[in-house]
Amino acid sequence: MASRKIVATIEARMGSSRLPGKVLLPALGKPMLQHMIDRVRRSAHVQEVVIAMPIGAENDPIADLATQLGVSHYRGSEDDVLLRVVGAARSCDADVVVQLTGDCPVVDPAHIDECVDRYLEGGWDYVANEIVRTYPIGFDIAVMATDLLASTLDEPDLTNADREHVTTYIVDRPERFRQFNVQAPPYLDRPDLQVTLDTPEDYQVLKQVFELLLPQKPHFRAEDVIALLLERPGLADINRLIKRKPKKPSTTPTPPHSAATS
Repeated sequence: MASRKIVATIEARMGSSRLPGKVLLPALGKPMLQHMIDRVRRSAHVQEVVIAMPIGAENDPIADLATQLGVSHYRGSEDDVLLRVVGAARSCDADVVVQLTGDCPVVDPAHIDECVDRYLEGGWDYVANEIVRTYPIGFDIAVMATDLLASTLDEPDLTNADREHVTTYIVDRPERFRQFNVQAPPYLDRPDLQVTLDTPEDYQVLKQVFELLLPQKPHFRAEDVIALLLERPGLADINRLIKRKPKKPSTTPTPPHSAATS
């Protein structure tokens, strides 16, 4: 089989309602998005990174950062994020999409590779580590074929929520799409912790995570983040009570296939 081009798409915009401009907020002199790009680029499988951003002049600073860092960017719909991600992937001739959001600046590149490895083994349409959440919120990764993701755009029962959340059409139909959930090993099984970037409280947490870990360990891993939050419960408490926006209610059964990573 010919090699497949694997591209990471990162959804990013300036117009977040709870924390405008969040992806460009600084930590140790770099925007959060730059920290995330640095981490994603350490994946052994990802061949290219593309920022999937909305049209509009207010998003120009994101495009400027991408250009500065030598990263591709694609402008698409503000609200139809599914269409935007498909467009971004196709702009880079991606065969396989690693779908990420700019809310996850501490995403672990080793986890990206674990998900991609599982996908490349064959037998699965969709591999992710949060179909059933075991890792903290903020380490979210999904892997699928560009053509599969694009095909959902033509589904007659596709909803606005599916368009906003990109992969819910696939996740809500495990009887149709073969899915694999990469679950955390016991020592990383902390779905109660939150290292996502969505509110001012989240930014307080993540800024301190970078300030405390990056100088000592530039390539820090998920286990380092979790250990830090467990050692400093006051840090984890800053955003513990934040309620996250639900993707959509689901009435389908949980996919039965899952395995812990090392």
